[in-house]
Amino acid sequence: MKIAIISDIHSNLEALTRVLSEIKVVDKVFCLGDIVGYGANPEECVEMIRERVDLCIAGNHDYGVIGKTDIQCFNSAARQAIIWTRNHISESAKKYLGNLTLTESYDNMSFTHGVFSFPESWNYIFSLKDAVKEFHYMDNNIGFVGHSHIPGVFFEKNGEYGTLKGSEFTFEDRVRYIVNCGSIGQPRDGDPRASFCIIDTDDEKIIMHRVAYDVERARKKIIEAGLPENLGDRIIYGR
Repeated sequence: MKIAIISDIHSNLEALTRVLSEIKVVDKVFCLGDIVGYGANPEECVEMIRERVDLCIAGNHDYGVIGKTDIQCFNSAARQAIIWTRNHISESAKKYLGNLTLTESYDNMSFTHGVFSFPESWNYIFSLKDAVKEFHYMDNNIGFVGHSHIPGVFFEKNGEYGTLKGSEFTFEDRVRYIVNCGSIGQPRDGDPRASFCIIDTDDEKIIMHRVAYDVERARKKIIEAGLPENLGDRIIYGR
């Protein structure tokens, strides 16, 4: 079985449309949250996720839009985008976001937006030190996260921890992994291309993917919508 793992769409319709066109051949699609926020097409992105995704969990921006998370801890641009989104999304879409859970499991895999320890805290896994803590809270052998917008892979083997480099790897027995699939709509690793991953459970492989999309159109729509201009600028540079 091939499962595409996507995360952090952030209302970027151009990026989401491009990625979904790339993963037509997969058996399932799982989303790790933050469907909305930052971008200009929240309603359309929620609808596409509802139609295409087999499993979806909540991100902090999703909960922020519906009042389940206090947005006072968000930066100014993020808060403005949340308030804008509240006024540009249907009640049906809000209900969908409100029904999303913080964690899910499937076939020896764990899924959360930020961390496994206290998912409602919306903390990040940036470093190996962060990952070491989270392995202790992960129920399954492979865990998938988003939130940082930075793709990467951490592993635990015989009580030792490390990171994996490259875009493709085979997972081993008795080794545990935490995989960040990166961001569809707002990458922050210096590469503006949308990021996602595909796990092949038959071949026991995970492949990290990057695809280009019409980033200039997405930026233009953000600015024309009256959202903070820097939200449009940062998707150009992947920062």
